[in-house]
Amino acid sequence: MKDIMGMMKKAQEFQQRAQEMQEEAASTIVEGSSGGGMVTVAMTAKGDLRGVKLDPSLLKPEEAEILEDLIVAAHADARRKGEDFMQSKMSEMTAGLPIPPGMKFPF
Repeated sequence: MKDIMGMMKKAQEFQQRAQEMQEEAASTIVEGSSGGGMVTVAMTAKGDLRGVKLDPSLLKPEEAEILEDLIVAAHADARRKGEDFMQSKMSEMTAGLPIPPGMKFPF
């Protein structure tokens, strides 16, 4: 019976840490860039877009397609950084827990 109570306590602690991680991810800003820094995208580690910065030299009508591609690339870079942040936090949180390799969490 002690083992079950211990497991329940660990599950509650894990749930609390997961909630804290979600809150931290929502307030952590990551930036992605493309075009040698000509386009920068800021977003939360959860993936909420917070801002876009464009180098003024890109604001030419004939450069519109390039600008669009650079924004997409900067967003992808920021998203990857957010995913890396979440993976790092999850690794810290689950350290020492008997979790099967490759198991994904819906965070």
